[in-house]
Amino acid sequence: MSSEANAIADLLSSRGQMSFVEPTTNTVIGAFEAEHQFQLPTQLKQWLLVSDGGDFFLPAGFQLRGVEHRPLIEVDDPDRPNDSYVVIGTLSSGDPVLCQRSGERISIYNHEAARIEDDESFPDFFTFLNSLAAVVGAGED
Repeated sequence: MSSEANAIADLLSSRGQMSFVEPTTNTVIGAFEAEHQFQLPTQLKQWLLVSDGGDFFLPAGFQLRGVEHRPLIEVDDPDRPNDSYVVIGTLSSGDPVLCQRSGERISIYNHEAARIEDDESFPDFFTFLNSLAAVVGAGED
């Protein structure tokens, strides 16, 4: 289990109302990847071992999907710009949060503009999580 993922979970918990779910296992993650023939981003897999999905910054914020607990990541979810992305969650605005089918990048798809904004694309999942309060407008007072 990733100590960085645990530290981020603690930080997020201290900054807002969170609803984490039971963690999954490496076995379940591996079976999900084999079934769907793609690799989840490394840090997302580390997070799923802490919480397999969940809700962040309730009541308005971000809902992360899991590989074992509902709502599940749907690899062919049509709520994405093209097939090179997978929807891993949804912001309260309805905009999907995506990972690339190959790579570590996490992005928010702006439905209204029909594009991914440069300032809403993150090099990896932990950078996204660390920026989440600002993304959902739940910054510290």
